Amino acid sequence: MTTPEVTPVQRLGPDELRTLFLFEALDDDQLSWLAECGRVESRKASEAVYSQGENATCFFVLLSGTIILSRRLHGDDIELTRTDQRGAYGGASQAYLGDRVDQVYSSTMLAVTDVELFVLPAVKFATAVRTWFPMALHLLEGLFLGTQASNIIIGERERLVALGSLTAGLTHELNNPAAAAVRATQTLRDRVTGMRHKLALVADGRVDGTRLHQLVEMQDAAVRRAADALQLSAIESADAEDELGEWLEEAGLDRAWDIAPVLVAGGIDAAWLADATDGLSDDNRRAAIGWLMYTVDTEMLMGEIEDAVRRISGLVDAARQYSQLDRTAQQPVDIHELLDATLVILRAKFPADVRVVKEYDPGLPPVPAYGAELNQVWTNLIDNALSAMDGSGTLTLATSHDDCHAYVEIRDTGTGIDPDVRPRIFEPFFTTKPVGQGTGLGLDISYRIVVNKHGGDIRVESHPGDTRFRVSLPFAPREATGDQ
Repeated sequence: MTTPEVTPVQRLGPDELRTLFLFEALDDDQLSWLAECGRVESRKASEAVYSQGENATCFFVLLSGTIILSRRLHGDDIELTRTDQRGAYGGASQAYLGDRVDQVYSSTMLAVTDVELFVLPAVKFATAVRTWFPMALHLLEGLFLGTQASNIIIGERERLVALGSLTAGLTHELNNPAAAAVRATQTLRDRVTGMRHKLALVADGRVDGTRLHQLVEMQDAAVRRAADALQLSAIESADAEDELGEWLEEAGLDRAWDIAPVLVAGGIDAAWLADATDGLSDDNRRAAIGWLMYTVDTEMLMGEIEDAVRRISGLVDAARQYSQLDRTAQQPVDIHELLDATLVILRAKFPADVRVVKEYDPGLPPVPAYGAELNQVWTNLIDNALSAMDGSGTLTLATSHDDCHAYVEIRDTGTGIDPDVRPRIFEPFFTTKPVGQGTGLGLDISYRIVVNKHGGDIRVESHPGDTRFRVSLPFAPREATGDQ
């Protein structure tokens, strides 16, 4: 039986290690220890030394040749550095932190030419740093963990700022219908008081009680007419008010020109009023017309209150839809409802000269998703689009689908994204906005929600006047990963 040949481990002597800038200040004992623990390895051109995401088991130092360090970010391999400098290093550089961080390679090292590397196991590298450089270890730990904590705080701050902005917008939107309802209610109280006065006139005999049934019929007819009243243009309303005002003056009514606009808004013209009051004495006609004015005005005020309450209800429903408070778990959601709710919540931020176009796929099925988090994605993308258009342009929301995925495109007609910075737009803390106007976390958060939490994808195409963020979401539900 033939014994397999064992390839001897190639070592690097202490004197050779001293020639590497990383180790030049170490003493003889430390260099001897490294020489004993480490080894020399070779890689062929185009071969990966290690790959991003793999368990970080070794620390590598370049002895000869050329390498590339790259990072896969949102589907693209981004070259971080290319070097042939002897002593350049990479790999398990955070091994000294132990299990306080995930010990995986954060990038990929690729051999451009044939290379030789000094390789030190991660546990040995960690031991060396902890034992030989205790003060530096504390500084490095503080810097790394402090940066992590700062990132968390800034991320939470970003969410709080967004929440404050959305709350302000929603409050502004709610204020208008609420104020309208209050005004209409106050006026309605006056009108009801006037109606009670009219009833008192009937009770006192100053209005012919035998005509009361006819007045009630006129009232009902006026209510039906007000409900079916057509919306008139400004010119049409002015002409109708002039005609009715003249008729009312001829009928001897005080405040004829105050009464005419109310009746015209309720769809009542001079011909209908003449027919409805035909046969009444002058006093009864004036009382009947006053009664009808109160009736029409009251009906319109109740319509205003109903419209205001409906708008408030719609805003509350949009807020509920936006926050998805009743849907904490992943479940099928209507993408169009989420988009519409986001538009309602952000309405106060839309400049007057920005036009919104919806190109919705009517056959889009529900998508299994975390609705509140998708709304955060739409918010970030729409907010960026509004910033890019700088006050004027067209925002387009488009949806489509195939057998496996739903697609959402958010387009704007802004200046576009500079090709030089486009590969970096999803990086944490990268922003093209002025200092104080952006933290650079919006697109990073959006990416993690779409990709890590939903198993989808988000890509961008940009040219001046046409920028498109395209989000794809799978129809098959997926368990969220830990990186969110």
